[in-house]
Amino acid sequence: MSQSHDAACHCGAVQFRVALSDGLSTARRCDCSFCTMRGAVAVTAPLDGITFASGEDQLTLYQFNTGVAKHWFCSTCGIYTHHQRRSNPNELGVNLACLKGHSPFDLAEVIVNDGQMHPSDGGDANGIAGILRYTKSKDAP
Repeated sequence: MSQSHDAACHCGAVQFRVALSDGLSTARRCDCSFCTMRGAVAVTAPLDGITFASGEDQLTLYQFNTGVAKHWFCSTCGIYTHHQRRSNPNELGVNLACLKGHSPFDLAEVIVNDGQMHPSDGGDANGIAGILRYTKSKDAP
């Protein structure tokens, strides 16, 4: 079931709308060297599921290692907006934090994919390295 969301980078230079493949239930992290440093939670959209209202020309592309995955960032604020996946180049991973009204901290648990032993490199087919948990402090407002 496709769900559309308005989204933007931190500074607002990049504004887009994304149709998620299965809502927030696809939320994932990855433990590859790049994603570990980036720290974002991504949700899934089909390759044609993103349309830009403004700022597409403000995006910067980064590729590494095999060069299959394509990671886009706002050239002004540096926020990762989305990437074309290596595991399935017909899918996008979209930064959940860019979706208006949503936060990765709304999720109690997020599956972490094994990007260190990627399935494309002979890693386990389920590709799961672990689960990231978030529990709000009892003292938090």
